Amino acid sequence: MGGTGVLAWTRGSGRGRFTSFAVSDWIGADMGATRTGGFVIGFRRSGAAWQKDLGGLAAWAKANGFGAIDVGRDGDVAAPQVAGAGLRVGSVDLAVWQPMISADAGKRRDAVARNAEYVKACAAAGAKVFFVVMLPEDAALARKENFGYMVESYGELAKTLDAVGGRLAIEGWPGAGALCCTPEGLRALFKACPSPSLGVCFDPSHLLRMRIDPLRFVEEFGGRVWHCHGKDTELLDEAVYEYGIEQPPTFGQPKRFGGMTWRYTIPGHGVMRWGAGLACLQRQGYKGVVSMELEDADFNGTEEGEKLGLTLGRAYLEGC
Repeated sequence: MGGTGVLAWTRGSGRGRFTSFAVSDWIGADMGATRTGGFVIGFRRSGAAWQKDLGGLAAWAKANGFGAIDVGRDGDVAAPQVAGAGLRVGSVDLAVWQPMISADAGKRRDAVARNAEYVKACAAAGAKVFFVVMLPEDAALARKENFGYMVESYGELAKTLDAVGGRLAIEGWPGAGALCCTPEGLRALFKACPSPSLGVCFDPSHLLRMRIDPLRFVEEFGGRVWHCHGKDTELLDEAVYEYGIEQPPTFGQPKRFGGMTWRYTIPGHGVMRWGAGLACLQRQGYKGVVSMELEDADFNGTEEGEKLGLTLGRAYLEGC
């Protein structure tokens, strides 16, 4: 890689600029894994136009030091393509989400059946980590009511996951009505559904925006971490002074890929202590990948910027 020039994004005084450097000046020849734990580094496939051709995306990933790709709800079809390109499948999205947490018992039964067949098909194709956010069909219902529907549905789906050696990785994105975003919710779920197939997608960016200590979180739930997202969060202290955290702003606007007092970033541009977090995962026996999920206003929006954000994040994680 010596002498190969790439672009870097330099931030300062609220503005950024592109500069060039040689890869050999920054990282070594060994690429694609974290220094702590040796976890393979991948990324989550997005809906960007340049990522629609999975074959071309896999070729770009290999050429740029990535060892895995997370795919969407086409895991039964996409997983063999990813594996055939010599990459790991980090995760696949579970086929059906909201109907699993529906007040309609018939919808729940149908969703469980559809997901069960999808889990079997994906497992046969070599993909066994299933990503999901616990979003209810009706966020206006009482959280305890939706929690009960969730326990019923996922307790039933766990039987299929157990049978095929699958793992459910629950991400704590705090969207409308989302469940299991906090330690309280996860503890309650694992008590109600003790199957080891149910676990966590460790994404520190969501924990940080909620002011939940990600390192303490890994210490508590590390034995159930089935997937990890390489995404960070910058906490905007000046904005906390300006707007506080209890009321919406009168004139201010939230950050892109963020809120009033925080924003998502690539690893290394936020406040996550990645070395310590990876060491926690290693102690807990984590065997999965670290997949970057690119949501960063400094990089999203153009093919050039998104490729740069992914490669810079990968290089940072390699040094952690």
